[in-house]
Amino acid sequence: MPNQKNYKTLSIIISAFNEEATIEELFKRVKNANTLGLKKEIIIVDDGSVDDTLKILKKLPKKNLKLVFHSKNKGKGAGVRSGIKASTGDIILIQDADLEYHPNQYPKLLRPFLKKNAKVVYGSRELSGKNRHSSAVFHLGGRMVTTLTNLLYGSSLTDVSTCYKVFDSKLIKKIPLRCVRFEFCPEVTAHILKRDIDIVEVPITYSPRSYMEGKKIKAKDGVEAFYTLVRVQLGI
Repeated sequence: MPNQKNYKTLSIIISAFNEEATIEELFKRVKNANTLGLKKEIIIVDDGSVDDTLKILKKLPKKNLKLVFHSKNKGKGAGVRSGIKASTGDIILIQDADLEYHPNQYPKLLRPFLKKNAKVVYGSRELSGKNRHSSAVFHLGGRMVTTLTNLLYGSSLTDVSTCYKVFDSKLIKKIPLRCVRFEFCPEVTAHILKRDIDIVEVPITYSPRSYMEGKKIKAKDGVEAFYTLVRVQLGI
């Protein structure tokens, strides 16, 4: 496969908070995932877990693995920012620590970088038309965030809130992220669109979990998302 920018390394960033039930299996799937010839750098940020997540992480094989620790819980956005800071790869991919998003989708996410000179790729849960939703309310909230993004920035995205976001590392490291919790998604999207950079969307499969199973996003995160989109547009 032609590699138009000579990418060599993929940094996979996983921010984990109290994911003892899934983190080891997720790590195995990431480790075994096909990355189209790119060398993997797996970065797991333990975001102040109070269950056995940290204990499990310390027992994982250390080859091509970086562990970053927060002394207290800060939020997904803070975890992603710490992971970006620690990364050395040419491409950066965001992966959740649960099993909702499947690492076997990596080839779909990476091909636009290797074949089409993409700088940003999102894995859209909406484009396949086959994915379930964790709840109607959660799905509606995500759709509203996407709609507001498109209205404010003149885009035509289908899934701003997806976990699977992949970036040219030089680009993402220039963006002045302030996110702490789940506002990472609207903040990074807004900054990219404001720079007139195309976001390529590819369809992905998705296995949502419920709040009973550990889903952490809440209604207040939707409010924060709306505020963040407006804040970045206004430059404040």
